[in-house]
Amino acid sequence: MGPGSYGIDNDTVERIAGEIKDAKDLGIELGLVIGGGNIYRGFSGAAQGMERASADYMGMLATVMNALAMQNAMERIGLYTRVMSAIEMTAICESYIRRRALRHMEKGRIVIFAAGTGNPFFTTDTAAALRAAEMGCDALLKGTQVDGVYSADPKVDPTAEKFERLTYHEVLTRDLKVMDQAAISLTRESGIPIVVFSIGEPGGVVGALCGEGPSTIICD
Repeated sequence: MGPGSYGIDNDTVERIAGEIKDAKDLGIELGLVIGGGNIYRGFSGAAQGMERASADYMGMLATVMNALAMQNAMERIGLYTRVMSAIEMTAICESYIRRRALRHMEKGRIVIFAAGTGNPFFTTDTAAALRAAEMGCDALLKGTQVDGVYSADPKVDPTAEKFERLTYHEVLTRDLKVMDQAAISLTRESGIPIVVFSIGEPGGVVGALCGEGPSTIICD
């Protein structure tokens, strides 16, 4: 969304694509799970009176739009990608099949996982945790609007405390809103550490991967 209030900002997409290329150049295998809140949020739609399942499906379609935009930007700079959707739409992308996704990554392609889990009532955070577990990932990087996990929203509360490191249990018991509880529980069961960083900061992706940029690490 970039500096706008809605939709896809091409400059932002291109910047993030460049950062992903920098990460790929380090020799790291990458998979992306992209949300759709810049276009449509299922939870918000449900709050306005729409049936939650229908609203969530609309949100999943929004993630496919974002995935295609990111694929286009990454391929323009020489990256090999595949968009795989949890909801079948073969005219525009591949359907998600775990073994096929693993094979793409083995061949050096970046897999973009779209349409969340394919089920309503689950967030893209949960989809990211699920795909990280299925792909056997070493870590899950959560790119967000702030540079880590805080005790409150730092944009609203200037006294909010930033955490450098948390356990999964602390996130759950303190009800910190960095990710939903299903995602935290799944990463905990799979032993996958979470690195929360700002996607808006230049160099944030490589910094999070290398442990050099501002972030919060969630692990046992």
